[in-house]
Amino acid sequence: MAATKTPGRRLGRPPRDGRSGTDDVKATLLAVASQEFAAEGFAGARVNRICALSNTNVRMLYHYFGSKDGLYEKTLEHALGQLRAAELDVKVEGAEPFEALLLLFDFIHAHFDANPTLIRLLSAENLNKARHLKTMEAIPQMSSPVAERVRRLVTRGQASGSVRQSIEPLRLYVMMVALSYFHLSNVHTLSAIFDEDLSREPWRRQQHADARGMVAAYLTPERTDP
Repeated sequence: MAATKTPGRRLGRPPRDGRSGTDDVKATLLAVASQEFAAEGFAGARVNRICALSNTNVRMLYHYFGSKDGLYEKTLEHALGQLRAAELDVKVEGAEPFEALLLLFDFIHAHFDANPTLIRLLSAENLNKARHLKTMEAIPQMSSPVAERVRRLVTRGQASGSVRQSIEPLRLYVMMVALSYFHLSNVHTLSAIFDEDLSREPWRRQQHADARGMVAAYLTPERTDP
């Protein structure tokens, strides 16, 4: 059966002149696999289609990644690794903790807004009850530096009196992600239910402003805080 041609998945194909090296082939497979897994989920994704759109063959895919599971896990690791690396690259250490946490939120919100493939991958893996993520040793190692960074900022802010004393760092981070993620991961159902296109740029821009205000209000110390 001929591979299905999907327009949005052909951008990553290497040239047909045979010059692509190992790194190029692996990178192309990961890029195409990201689109395939995001669109079809793990169960619906097809190895033959990924290979056809990557201009390679199944033997090479298994050589580099071992199996469909191995390719899927590397796809998740790559997508989350990009997020974690970018989070750690946000220059917040010299800023006052309250403002630094808002800068971090701005980045998280913008990253999800600019990376719909990441949203679809995470949504699909969540439906799969994180079966693959649970077994991936790299994921906790990626998350630890980000969690520690948020903890340091919260601790500094609480010590200076600029951040609410009752805030727990992990709950804060999860809330930031939720305010950056939910309206995008559910954009089609929400738009249909409320008969309003939530994908429009003005709506998304105002949602960011509202969400930022919520985070700022949450971070602000209560009058009863010492």
